[in-house]
Amino acid sequence: MPILQNFGRNIVDAKLRLLVVDDDAGHRNTLRTLLGSWGYAIHVSENGRSAVDLVRAQAFSLVLMDLRMPDLSGIEAMKEILECNPSLPVIIMTAYSDVETAVAALKAGAYDYLTKPLDFDDLKLTLGRALDHAELKRENSALKKSLTTQGAGDILGRSEKTRRLLEMVDAIAPAEATVLLTGESGTGKELVARLLHRKSPRASGPFVTVNCAALSETLLESELYGHEKGAFTGADKRREGRFRAADTGTIFLDEIGEMPTSMQAKLLRAIQEREIQRVGGDRPITVDVRIIAATNRDLPSMVRQGAFRKDLYYRINVVPIFIPPLRERKEDIVFLTQAFLDMFNKRHATDKKLHPQARRVFLEYPWPGNVRELENIIERLVVTVPGAVIHESDLSGLFSPAGEEEQPSLPAQGKTLKEIMDAHERMVLRRCLREYGTTRAVAAALGINQSSVVRKMQRLKVLESG
Repeated sequence: MPILQNFGRNIVDAKLRLLVVDDDAGHRNTLRTLLGSWGYAIHVSENGRSAVDLVRAQAFSLVLMDLRMPDLSGIEAMKEILECNPSLPVIIMTAYSDVETAVAALKAGAYDYLTKPLDFDDLKLTLGRALDHAELKRENSALKKSLTTQGAGDILGRSEKTRRLLEMVDAIAPAEATVLLTGESGTGKELVARLLHRKSPRASGPFVTVNCAALSETLLESELYGHEKGAFTGADKRREGRFRAADTGTIFLDEIGEMPTSMQAKLLRAIQEREIQRVGGDRPITVDVRIIAATNRDLPSMVRQGAFRKDLYYRINVVPIFIPPLRERKEDIVFLTQAFLDMFNKRHATDKKLHPQARRVFLEYPWPGNVRELENIIERLVVTVPGAVIHESDLSGLFSPAGEEEQPSLPAQGKTLKEIMDAHERMVLRRCLREYGTTRAVAAALGINQSSVVRKMQRLKVLESG
């Protein structure tokens, strides 16, 4: 628990970050000094709008907010904050004359309210209760998620290959070694990463995910390491990066094969030295994280081609784990189909069953999208099939029973070679976009630059132009 179960003592986890929001500078500074003396890390804001922006940009443990403020009231700001982070406790401060409004704030989602002038003993008790309540909710949520999934074996499957995979996870989870997860898209790499974290001594710390393919080079650097105020246009405040957010826990670098080579050198230093430097910063910051990376790319080939640094590859490939595709785990197809059917029946309050002939189709299909594709198709069937039984005919249009690749139709007489080649190229680009998700990732996979991919996709109507 972040706070010892003794509210009368000033023993507070220094990592707990509180945001104080008050347009009264004197009261704001008093609270900053007082709460800081109790061991909290204090951030302040003078109005509701900047408070909302801060919560969107940074992680806080609690918000202590004045009710009456110009521009955006405490209740209005609280509503926006709770939309961004529903689990963040907000305590409202109000004058005695506004108690009725404060009660309305409780109904709108506030944890509690305090009347001004504040009673500091009451303030300490309320902060302790709110933070413990938030921590209890977080633990309950994690427990519920764990019970729902009933362990990774029940999520990943029960085949012999899955059993060996889970044995490897059990063996290496207690270590601090960096892990590289490889396998096709949709096989469950993030699931395995979360399991490694949950079974490790760092389980009580954060698990932070970064999708390296989803961000531009500039954004990725800021996302990983944070930035100082004024480091670039739009950096109007300091931001802590994902490495800092993962301190004492695990950071999962998904799709690391898509990371630009210039960023790879900085990541190498972070792994070697366990130090980072914010964009625009002038001093190193020590971080205590375990690194798990994942990719569906052939990194050794990328190393040979000069697209991925050899030294970084050796650093992240300390413990490699390959996750086999679903088509190689037929037992898992049977189990996962029923598991997802049970899960989505419960979620959508239905009681759908799969006809044996439909199950046969599921077994014959090679699942190029792996577990993710299976999960999505089961949910779609549960939601859209009107009857109680899902028949083979209900699968029409979802996928080819034999799993054939998309093929362009044979050209009509008089078609030019360019038209025929365009049809084939369109097919390849569509499949790549489905597989890799972004034009940048497609470009890396095909070995051409991103702007060429975008222009080609627009010309072939794979992407809308504009």
